[in-house]
Amino acid sequence: MNILRKKSVEQSIRDTEAPEHKLNKTLGPIDLIVFGIGVIIGTGIFVLTGNAAALHAGPAVVVSFVIAGIGCGLAALCYAEFASSVPVAGSAYTFSYASLGEFIAWIIGWDLILEFLVGAATVSIGWSQYFVEILKGIGITLPAAIAGGSGSVVNVPAAIIVLLLTCVITLGVRLSSRFNLVVTSIKLTVVLFFIIFGLFFIKASHWTPFIPPAQPVKGGGTSLLETPLLQVFLGHPQTFG
Repeated sequence: MNILRKKSVEQSIRDTEAPEHKLNKTLGPIDLIVFGIGVIIGTGIFVLTGNAAALHAGPAVVVSFVIAGIGCGLAALCYAEFASSVPVAGSAYTFSYASLGEFIAWIIGWDLILEFLVGAATVSIGWSQYFVEILKGIGITLPAAIAGGSGSVVNVPAAIIVLLLTCVITLGVRLSSRFNLVVTSIKLTVVLFFIIFGLFFIKASHWTPFIPPAQPVKGGGTSLLETPLLQVFLGHPQTFG
C-alpha cells in the first residue's frame, strides 16, 4: 500500500461528477467574494485591534496589518492558483492529494476539521461576549454560570448561536450564502461607520512615539515564553519595542 500515492486532477474531476458525489454549483462570484470578506473580518476586529495597539504595539500595530495583508494576499494567490489547477471541491485536502500524496492529504484533512472546530468555538465565544454586553446595556444580566467568562459553567449564548447557525447551514448552501451576505454587510457597515466618524477624532499627537520603548511584561510573560530555551532566541517577554 502506497501511502504517498497521488490522485490525478482528471480522477478528482471524475469523482466529483459521479451522481452520488456531485455537488450543485449554486454560488456565484458575489457569494464567494462576500464569503471571503466575511471570513477575513471576524468578530475580533472590534476588540483585538484596540487591545493590540494599547497593550502591545502602539501605533506601530499598522505595520502588523501591512505584513499580515501581504501574507494574506500571497495565500489568496496560492489558493487561486490551486483552485484553477484542481477545479473540484475539497480545498487544501484535494490540492495536497493531487500534489503531495494521500498521507499528507489525510493529515491536512484532519487539520481542517480541527481548524473549523476551534475557529467555530472561538468565534461563538466572542459573539457571546458581545451579546452579553448588549443585554447588560438594556438592563438584562444573565447569571454568571451561563453567561460565559470567569466562573461560568456553560456558555449558553455561544451554544445557542452555534445551534442556530447549524440549522441555517442544513437548510442549504444558497440560504446560508444569503444569510452570510446579510451578516457581512452589517459588519462592513459597522466598520465603515467607525472609520468615517473616527476620522473626525484623529489626534496626530497619539502617533508619537510610533514605536513605544520596550517594556517588560507586567506580571511576567506566559508560561511558554518563559521557557529558557525560547528566551535564548526570542529574548525575555516584553511589550512594545
